Amino acid sequence: MNFTRESVFISATRCFCNAFAVVLGVFLAVVAVFVGVMMLSNPEIMPNKTELVVAPDANGSRTLLHESTPAILRINIHGVIGEGALTTENIQNVLLDSREDLLKHNRVKAIFLHMNTPGGTVTDSNGIYQLLMNYKKTYNVPIYAFVDGLCASGGMYICSAADKIYATSPSIIGSVGVILGPTFNFSEAMEKIGVQACTLTQGKDKDMLNPFRPWVPGEQQSLMDITHSLYIQFVDIVVSGRKDLDKDKLINEYGAQVYVADLAHEYGYIDVPDTNYSAALKDLTIAAGIAEPQAYQVVQLEMPSSLLASLIQSKSALITGKLTHVFQIAPGMSSELSGKFLYLYQPQPAL
Repeated sequence: MNFTRESVFISATRCFCNAFAVVLGVFLAVVAVFVGVMMLSNPEIMPNKTELVVAPDANGSRTLLHESTPAILRINIHGVIGEGALTTENIQNVLLDSREDLLKHNRVKAIFLHMNTPGGTVTDSNGIYQLLMNYKKTYNVPIYAFVDGLCASGGMYICSAADKIYATSPSIIGSVGVILGPTFNFSEAMEKIGVQACTLTQGKDKDMLNPFRPWVPGEQQSLMDITHSLYIQFVDIVVSGRKDLDKDKLINEYGAQVYVADLAHEYGYIDVPDTNYSAALKDLTIAAGIAEPQAYQVVQLEMPSSLLASLIQSKSALITGKLTHVFQIAPGMSSELSGKFLYLYQPQPAL
């Protein structure tokens, strides 16, 4: 048996090349991951683009049709406005994408709002409403809303952009009002256990409603003025969109109460009670000029789900190395909403 003997120099060179190749491969992998993370986390590098999803039409069909087929854009307002996908920025991306790619050449003929929300932040409720109103005016398309469950507070604000509002029989509608809080005061409890707090401020009422000291009568007045202004704006928006809703009764009788669909219809909050998805969608196709038996496509534009992007956007402990504790202050209200002005319905649980 013959053995080929290798010099020490050649052996050392070969080992060096192998080690260099391994190090280079690891380095390139790290660079690729870093570039991917930066592209996902920096919107200036990678713009937020949505993915087209086919939704059921009035007959329950989800068949993908030719790209020249008229389309109805379905936008789901599900959950708390201002959280997840229900931000002004995300809805703006949806509306922008509805004029591009497979939906270009004015293919979208109407917008169908699918509602099941308790409301949410003032800023996002108003932002989404303004986007819808501008879209409707710019492209001359009808907007119908269909409530399947709950349409309260900020949901009513957004629905005011709709030409008609439909609702299923058990749906709950209303809650026109503004809320900030709850805000707690711990000063008496701190005094009992001998704990003191010191807050350094400049400017009158800079630490208004500080929970660690007794509150001064009237220090909340500026916040009350803001909530009043936001409430009047809310009422005016709803009344302008709901022509059968009496403004005086809304302020003095209905207030921020919620009502089942039949009563909401009687008071003027909605147009058609005791209906269903198919009926609402059929009426919208007529309003959009899509006459039977002309084919049409119902589409949704959704943000693509990416594990890496989700980890970045959610500030996961895997990325940040920090644990985030979320405290639910009230039903349907996370700590992320604390301190914000809200158009939010908050039913109190039974004790």
